[in-house]
Amino acid sequence: MTNTSISRMPNPGEFVPELKDISAALFRATGNRSVPRTTMSLVHLRAGQIVGNTYLTILNTGFLRKAGESEERITAVSSWQDAPCFTDAERAALALVEATLQPAPHGRERVTDELYAEVARHYDQKALATLTIAIGQIGFFIALAVIGKPQPVTSLADEQWD
Repeated sequence: MTNTSISRMPNPGEFVPELKDISAALFRATGNRSVPRTTMSLVHLRAGQIVGNTYLTILNTGFLRKAGESEERITAVSSWQDAPCFTDAERAALALVEATLQPAPHGRERVTDELYAEVARHYDQKALATLTIAIGQIGFFIALAVIGKPQPVTSLADEQWD
């Protein structure tokens, strides 16, 4: 893939070295295997799509491909509601990230009691806490991605910042 865009800012970790520790702590917290890694990547891909960020979309698409996910499932994340290729647990997780990141209809909660109950039906307390942290994790990285505009990459080992 040829990168044609230029990051808006240099690597923020160069100026705030604690960023590496924060990032590592978030990955440790969400890597406890209570939620499948594929589900995490599906949720993070959907978050990237919701905020319209190429970096997050390409990165998480790359993670899913490396995990062996089909192009059908990867492509269908943007229209998961009527796609037959997702499990009920994955659908609940995707609904939760959408409810968290999108504005609620006027006068309604973003995460309704009904949605919470549906997610809790598929995930035990540890997994639900982990999924919640994973949504917060992507929220943290959304700010870096949309403000800093790192280079789109398919691996965190690739050069992301100019």
